[in-house]
Amino acid sequence: MASGTDRNPIIIGGLPSQVPDFDPEETQEWLDSLDAAVDERGRERARYLMLRLIERAREKRVAVPEMRSTDYVNTIATKDEPFFPGDEEIERKVLNATRWNAAVMVSRAQRPGIGVGGHIATFASSASLYDVGFNHFFRGKDEGDGGDQIFFQGHASPGIYARAFLLDRLTETQLDAFRQEKSKFPNGLSSYPHPRLMPDFWEFPTVSMGLGPLGAIYQARMNRYMEARGIADTSKSHVWAYLGDGEMDEPESLGQLSIAAREGLDNLTFVVNCNLQRLDGPVRGNGKVIQELESQFRGAGWNVIKLVWDRSWDPLLAQDRTGILVNKLNTTPDGQFQTYATETGAYIREHFFGDDQRLRDMVKDMSDEQILHLGRGGHDHKKVYAAYAAAKAHKGQPTVILAQTVKGWTLGPNFEGRNATHQMKKLTADDLKRFRDRLHIPIADKELEGGAPPYYHPGRDSEEIQYMHDRRKSLGGYVPSRVVRAKPLPLPEDKTYAAAKKGSGQQSIATTMAFVRVLKDLMRDKEIGKRFVLIAPDEYRTFGMDAFFPSAKIYNPLGQQYEAVDRDLLLAYKESPTGQMLHDGISEAGCTASLIAAGSAYATHGEPLIPVYVFYSMFGFQRTGDQFWQMADQLSRGFVLGATAGRTTLTGEGLQHADGHSQLLASTNPGCVSYDPAFGYEIAHIVQDGLKRMYGENAEDVFYYLTVYNEPIQHPAEPENVDADGILKGIYRFKTGEKGQIPAQIMASGVAVPWAVEAQQILADEWNVRADVWSATSWNELRREAVECEEHNLLHPEEEIRVPYVTRKLESAEGPFVAVSDWMRSVPDQISRWVPGQYTSLGADGFGFADTRGAARRFFHIDAQSIVLATLSELAKQGKIDRSALKQAVDRYQLLDVTAADPGAAGGDA
Repeated sequence: MASGTDRNPIIIGGLPSQVPDFDPEETQEWLDSLDAAVDERGRERARYLMLRLIERAREKRVAVPEMRSTDYVNTIATKDEPFFPGDEEIERKVLNATRWNAAVMVSRAQRPGIGVGGHIATFASSASLYDVGFNHFFRGKDEGDGGDQIFFQGHASPGIYARAFLLDRLTETQLDAFRQEKSKFPNGLSSYPHPRLMPDFWEFPTVSMGLGPLGAIYQARMNRYMEARGIADTSKSHVWAYLGDGEMDEPESLGQLSIAAREGLDNLTFVVNCNLQRLDGPVRGNGKVIQELESQFRGAGWNVIKLVWDRSWDPLLAQDRTGILVNKLNTTPDGQFQTYATETGAYIREHFFGDDQRLRDMVKDMSDEQILHLGRGGHDHKKVYAAYAAAKAHKGQPTVILAQTVKGWTLGPNFEGRNATHQMKKLTADDLKRFRDRLHIPIADKELEGGAPPYYHPGRDSEEIQYMHDRRKSLGGYVPSRVVRAKPLPLPEDKTYAAAKKGSGQQSIATTMAFVRVLKDLMRDKEIGKRFVLIAPDEYRTFGMDAFFPSAKIYNPLGQQYEAVDRDLLLAYKESPTGQMLHDGISEAGCTASLIAAGSAYATHGEPLIPVYVFYSMFGFQRTGDQFWQMADQLSRGFVLGATAGRTTLTGEGLQHADGHSQLLASTNPGCVSYDPAFGYEIAHIVQDGLKRMYGENAEDVFYYLTVYNEPIQHPAEPENVDADGILKGIYRFKTGEKGQIPAQIMASGVAVPWAVEAQQILADEWNVRADVWSATSWNELRREAVECEEHNLLHPEEEIRVPYVTRKLESAEGPFVAVSDWMRSVPDQISRWVPGQYTSLGADGFGFADTRGAARRFFHIDAQSIVLATLSELAKQGKIDRSALKQAVDRYQLLDVTAADPGAAGGDA
């Protein structure tokens, strides 16, 4: 055997072999002992000894490298399984009834004339995983706290409904209204977990795959955050996330594992239903997904529990003294295991056990039927209970349970393990009879021949149903259940916003900083200040929010165990276990997950939090737009700030930082109230309104999106008798034209309002045009209200016609109307049909680029001079000026020459 000096220096599991050997003789004795074990007892025995040594070393807290994966057997040895406290026979009956009703519900939803379908196979594979949780682990909310937070796998929703039916939480009428939410209103059941559609039932939307695991991690973290800050006692709450092995391919599923390990979130358990099958085929046909996931989770610092085989394998594994069976399990790919799930016992005997005499001898006394029923661990209640109990008892790490199951389990040979099973929605009469027989459901053949198959309920007084109720009573109530206990917050007085309404005087600040100043005053409020949760993806300084570091501090459960490099500065970086700011690094997805968890705390824990998430606007609705839909679905509330907004304000960053469309994307989200304010006093009114609508009396399930800029401008003081209603509804007259005789109207939003004011002056001084300037604080809200008016008029022709707000607001203004913003034209074009007059828009359509602000605005033809030209062009169309003026304007302002533009203000990160 080669000695250590004969080998090249390498790193093994993070431990360098170049470490000095202070006792070579002792080292050689250990190596000789290993050699002897291999030579005399074989490699398998030597491997076993090494594993036991590693186990003992960890018990003694000796640092040893992690193993990436372990054998393809259960992590919890049979001898270490705890006593199972339930009545397994009753629980089996309960589960069989649940399985039947779940499948029948989907099958009935696929009947002719309805055909809305559903999914059967996912719940069939995971039914035992849920049932053990319902019977022994999931805490309800009856004790007055948040209970457990359970992220149910979306495609398993029929099983959750079926169980609720047995508990009289849902009726047969409601089961028959599955996926018919409007046609069977108010009895309709949503296809998947959608809190917005079923706000008393579901808590967490999960069916956009990958967002469930991400949301669960940050929910567990938010629980710890709330407890650390003294806002809610979440010490009893445990977060359970039920996921699919195919779902784990989504980047979001695994992308944030490290934060859960880094912060020791032992209040979190992932249960990955490893049925080895995606929607259309095997997850890892040539590989082993459980082994792969084990390596990934172990590497990320998680506790891993593998639940691979049921109790029928225990006698075989107990007699595997040579390791031949374990080796066979280790080397058989998932695709082959799926084939075994669809084949006979004789086939398994021949193809799995048949190629080695030692394996054949193990099963020689077993019948083919017994071999066929060598099952998977995720279907064994006792094995599942042991895994859950171990996960709950484990401290210092989050836990993942990798549970092997069969997709379509118990549904019969046409479903079990088949590649097409995910898309199969209807059971034939023969399927139903086989299914009934397997589950021992007392339904006669004639009830399954023709027509819709019946549901099964053993009776309210049956021991099964009483057992279910008793278990849920002992665990604190029924789940899933969404309960809103939060009371309205006492809102700050008007004086809190006074500073913002005074303007910035001679100082030039960006609207980002104007918002930060409003936020700073709100956080000083004795009533609600502590409820603000500041969130940013590693760029608080960019947004001018480093001023919060010394006072609010950055949340870190371990505190700050180092001396900050900037500790001598006034705005030094400061971490604290009770910090208010979430500063997680460069992860928009992680930050948005924090936003959702914080924004729904009013329901989850009965304690409102006010999240304020600030990010580069380009990386909001575009990059994490799916999560903003998740946020709306989860009925989360809070403020979302798209900073460094617009296509021409972040001048040095170029194409992928230049946002000209997030307002358009925001308009597609019905739960989002979006604004593009120009000045500090507008921001003050919007924020005050947002707090009232989201946290006051009769709170609404919306969230506010504000786009703010990094270009410094002088903010005017709030005008006397300001049109506050117009600010909130989307448009108000900011500055009336005082000079000129030819009327026109300029509508602008955000950073474009100063350009419109400059254009107003040029038009008056040089072209005899008297233009009014309107601040369009929300193109989106104007359109939304107008659409509502049109819909009402369409359906109620007998009632007085409703006129959209934007139409009423502009009806006395003499056009033409020119709209301009730093967004693509589609944003202001949303309201064109309701503007009472000739309308045109200017916008930053196309890709962004790096240049000066002035050059960029000249290129996109949205600067003041371009607004002048657009206004003159519309007036020429009306015959109010001669068309020759247009060429004069082009030449005078050199509008075809980008280099002729004033470069504009430089700098201004915030």
